[in-house]
Amino acid sequence: MSADEQQIVISNDRRKWGRVVTVVRFIGNFDVNLKNILTKAKKKCASGGTVRDNEVELQGDHRFKMKKFLIDLGFPEENILIQ
Repeated sequence: MSADEQQIVISNDRRKWGRVVTVVRFIGNFDVNLKNILTKAKKKCASGGTVRDNEVELQGDHRFKMKKFLIDLGFPEENILIQ
């Protein structure tokens, strides 16, 4: 799969009791360790989180922090979308 077909979508979602969750979806064929990314992201954002399917979920609104964090990890900026 080429880099054009790989995308990372960062969005917010509302959960039970109105809590906000930041969801980072990895669309395409990414050879990444999501648990490793989650561990570093939780330390960076000082929040809890989990991995579900091809998604990393963080408690709270961390869309812009996560974009900067993923760019620092080496993901191309043009493949990261914030919704």
